[in-house]
Amino acid sequence: VGALLDEVWTEKQGTGRLPLRFVVLDELNKYAPATGFSPLKELLVDIAERGRSLGVLLIGAQQAASAVAPALPRNASLKVAGRLDAGESDTYRFLSPALRERATRFMPGTMVVSQPIVPEPIPIRFPWPPYATNPEEAAVDTIARDEQNNRIATNVASFAGPRPQL
Repeated sequence: VGALLDEVWTEKQGTGRLPLRFVVLDELNKYAPATGFSPLKELLVDIAERGRSLGVLLIGAQQAASAVAPALPRNASLKVAGRLDAGESDTYRFLSPALRERATRFMPGTMVVSQPIVPEPIPIRFPWPPYATNPEEAAVDTIARDEQNNRIATNVASFAGPRPQL
């Protein structure tokens, strides 16, 4: 990860903003922890602070924003928050107190998006996928589909009326 980040960052400092480069990191606290040392922390803070102007866009995901170096979320232009732990609420000061409290009770798929163009954070909800996402759901979906097909066949048969005798 470090070698790739360094390569992209060095290249972009010499070539300019275009083409854009996207850096996507999950578990951001492993690379830039709020406390302690990480060999990538300084580079990631630099990317967060100056990256947009050079065409390097950092997309980070983390379960607990308080575990990440404060400069990273502070420099994010787009923030997305899902269900919050009540102990994390200070980290999410970009949300109103009422929305922070409400976010502690979000259902799966509910999130809040905050970005500079719109003055208020926007709650959004992602629908459940229309397909199975694990084997257990696939088995349930198959049973439900078979039951639905049987109901349809029964209804169609009842509309057909009596069959003529030959």
